Amino acid sequence: MSGEFNLIEKYFAHKQANRPDVDISLGDDCALISPPEGYQIAISTDTVVLGTHFLADADPAAVAYKALMSNISDLAAMGATPAWFSMALTLPEINESWLTPFCHAMFTLADEHQLQLIGGDTTKGPLSISFTIQGLVPTGKALTRGGANLGDAIYVTGNLGDSHAGLSVILQPQRNTKPYATELVKRHFYAQSRIRVAEKLRGIATSCIDISDGLIADLGHILKRSKVAAQIDVALLPLSKEVIAFYGEVQQAQHAALQSGEEYELCFTVPVAHQAQVETLAQQSGCTLTCIGQIVEQSPDESSRITLLRASHPLLANDPILLAQGFDHFN
Repeated sequence: MSGEFNLIEKYFAHKQANRPDVDISLGDDCALISPPEGYQIAISTDTVVLGTHFLADADPAAVAYKALMSNISDLAAMGATPAWFSMALTLPEINESWLTPFCHAMFTLADEHQLQLIGGDTTKGPLSISFTIQGLVPTGKALTRGGANLGDAIYVTGNLGDSHAGLSVILQPQRNTKPYATELVKRHFYAQSRIRVAEKLRGIATSCIDISDGLIADLGHILKRSKVAAQIDVALLPLSKEVIAFYGEVQQAQHAALQSGEEYELCFTVPVAHQAQVETLAQQSGCTLTCIGQIVEQSPDESSRITLLRASHPLLANDPILLAQGFDHFN
């Protein structure tokens, strides 16, 4: 048996219970699934690469969690329930001390979401992990980026800025003496799943996106697709006590909250008539849901889709927070 098949058999095969909708998984040329009637399949692919998304000394368990959670977050943004995933894993060598914690973390997170590994590929080369994830959403009920309407309230889940602070510690180790540095690094790798909240947002939210490139950039996708604009009050941005202590002042933490990528929180819009349902959902789910602004009419020249306010007043032109931008992989 070749090294590749030994690798698959040892680390990936027979590690999970078979979902009833999976007819054939690992071991054949293709997986076969039988999705239930009345559902659409949501599909997303994400790749994480050594040197771009994590450093060589990163905990393999944290790498596995971050890689799979980025895909799970895409399903949450569509209001889909996780079902199946496949993996393309490129390794420079078969390293048991790396693969064992990687696989344990991956299957633990997958099992928490009833998410079954049904196929993939392994090959030799520079370290990278690509997941293709598939989920189920009732036909016609998927959340999209294109439904925001004038007057809708803009919400985000959780807190913003923690991942940005954690990444800054990873890239600049001298910052590890700042308050809560270790905890914020952990939050960079271990985002919270928002699947259960997203499922409840079906029929309530008019649009939704996960925050992977920063709030400014990702909200911008909703606004462009929906052909509207937004007002965001930076005073309403949800900030953890840890990120405020790390930066030493609220304004810097707010700047991080606007631009922080890889948060994997949700940004969504809700008609005013549904805001009471959102408050009930927050209480039932235990997830903080914060209203940070409102959808407004786009200006005729489309010069700016997002207006930033502070306590309902426009920011001054020289306010450094106006420089906040989303993360661009090719910039």
